[in-house]
Amino acid sequence: MEVVSIRIPHELKKKMKEVDVNWSEEIRKFIEAKVREYRKKKALEEIDAMLANLKTEKGTAIKYLRED
Repeated sequence: MEVVSIRIPHELKKKMKEVDVNWSEEIRKFIEAKVREYRKKKALEEIDAMLANLKTEKGTAIKYLRED
């Protein structure tokens, strides 16, 4: 495992100690969710870019439907 450290205000640290939460696990879950979210967003942007570059003629969809 890797170590990542962050700085937070002193008051926030005091409030965190008052709550019975495994902060390492909570932060790890949050980061994993954000990574998944950003990867999905990037994949959708790449798909949109590929679709924008496709050149189709008018009536292409109808032609493919008739072929099926």
